[in-house]
Amino acid sequence: MSIRDTETGAEFDVRVIPRAKTSAIAGIRDDAFLVRLAAPPVAGAANDALLRFLAATFGVPLRSVRIISGERHRRKRVAITGVTAASAGTILHRG
Repeated sequence: MSIRDTETGAEFDVRVIPRAKTSAIAGIRDDAFLVRLAAPPVAGAANDALLRFLAATFGVPLRSVRIISGERHRRKRVAITGVTAASAGTILHRG
């Protein structure tokens, strides 16, 4: 599992499963954090839900979370400003 410190925060990979009952971090799959989202993968709804979910989970403003790559795929690289790789790992592993 790779969580990297950057100049402004941390980056990590997520694998998104849309249309779940509830939004939650559900472990690790394919070397990425598995995130189940209640939103459907239609018109960017799942991406919006992912950003909002991660902002709430990390306790940062929505503008601090962004998708770096994989916007149209299940596997995405996410950057969060204002957190360290160590604190991100603690939050993500706690689920």
